[in-house]
Amino acid sequence: MCLAIPGKIISFEDVQSEMKIAKVSFGGVIKSVCMDLLPEAEIGNYVLVHVGFALNTIDEQEAEETLKMLTEIEQ
Repeated sequence: MCLAIPGKIISFEDVQSEMKIAKVSFGGVIKSVCMDLLPEAEIGNYVLVHVGFALNTIDEQEAEETLKMLTEIEQ
């Protein structure tokens, strides 16, 4: 089973690389994420991330519900 975690795009990195990289917040934890599969994604969008790659965009409500469920499972 695979698990994709929702996060919010807070910025795009200005690096000279072949990959498009964004800084994504996962409940306050900031990680670099490859955005090559979602070139249309923008700052403020929520994305589902698996092993460092953004796979899909989702709406804010769905992201918050998923994060809430994950927090409940953790407790």
